[in-house]
Amino acid sequence: MRKTFLALLLAAGVTPALAQEKTFELKLSHWVPASHPLQKALEDWGTAVEKETGGTVKYKVFPAQQLGKAFDHYDMARDGIADVTYINPGYQPGRFPIIGAGELPFLMSDAKGGSMALDAWYRKYAEKEMKDVKFCLAFIHSPSTFHSRLKKIVTPEDIKGMKIRPAHATMANFVTQLGGTNVQSSAPEVRDIIERGVADAVTFPWGSVVLFGIDKVTKYHIEAPIYVTTFAFVMNKDKYNQMSDRQKKAIDNNCTTEAAGRVGEPWGKYEDAGVEKIKALQGHEVYKLTAEQTAQWKKAAEPLVKTWGEGVKKNGGDPDAALAELKASLTKYNALAQ
Repeated sequence: MRKTFLALLLAAGVTPALAQEKTFELKLSHWVPASHPLQKALEDWGTAVEKETGGTVKYKVFPAQQLGKAFDHYDMARDGIADVTYINPGYQPGRFPIIGAGELPFLMSDAKGGSMALDAWYRKYAEKEMKDVKFCLAFIHSPSTFHSRLKKIVTPEDIKGMKIRPAHATMANFVTQLGGTNVQSSAPEVRDIIERGVADAVTFPWGSVVLFGIDKVTKYHIEAPIYVTTFAFVMNKDKYNQMSDRQKKAIDNNCTTEAAGRVGEPWGKYEDAGVEKIKALQGHEVYKLTAEQTAQWKKAAEPLVKTWGEGVKKNGGDPDAALAELKASLTKYNALAQ
């Protein structure tokens, strides 16, 4: 009888090991629209895992905050509300201080190389900083900038008195340092707060300005690579630990530095294409900074390195070593801004 059962399994293409494995359907959660390139990135990730596990690990993607607010996605993975989530560590100032190095202005030049460099560098730090989840991979979007409604922002002094929605904690510190006021909101809420006059400007990537309708409420755009935002995919530890060794290996095979590049590159291209889209819109002014103005911005950003370093020290880290390692990783992956 047992031989007959095994023969049936093998005829169906199912090995005995596969037959004994528990089947999982992973809930993959994010907070941007389903039309965002991140949707496909998560679908591709889930498909790769499903294929490598012979269909014993399936997936379903939940976009647009269906399972919870953008700010809550790390805790959602920790608590098992979702199995794999997309997080912006900078949405929670002070909670993940080390990865904040990736947010420092004028540091990264390229989405694919920057994603791989950030991921390769951060893995050892994630073991401590994100210890209550399984860290999968880290990545960035393309270098991004200020988009404003009422006036051109040309020099750092122009921020004084403005209400700005920052991309993350580091840009929030920058705005405060320059005399502006921060207005906190997740990406899906940005258009509304600018439309209502709650904020005057936003730091945002180019393609997403159009995707989220922010082009309808802004007019002036600096064409300069001022900052990037760091992101990560994280997974519920309990769900991962319930899996067989073979299933875990499939997850691990898709939680690599190479996988980080595969997530970062298409999103980067999508955001970069937004520059020309906005230039083509009526009533918009896209303008470059002079060499002198760029130098002013870089000088104004210098204190942010010290602020970031103090946050790392408070958590027992060595900021000088960490930043030197990150720059070395960026150099290796040809993504260090000049």
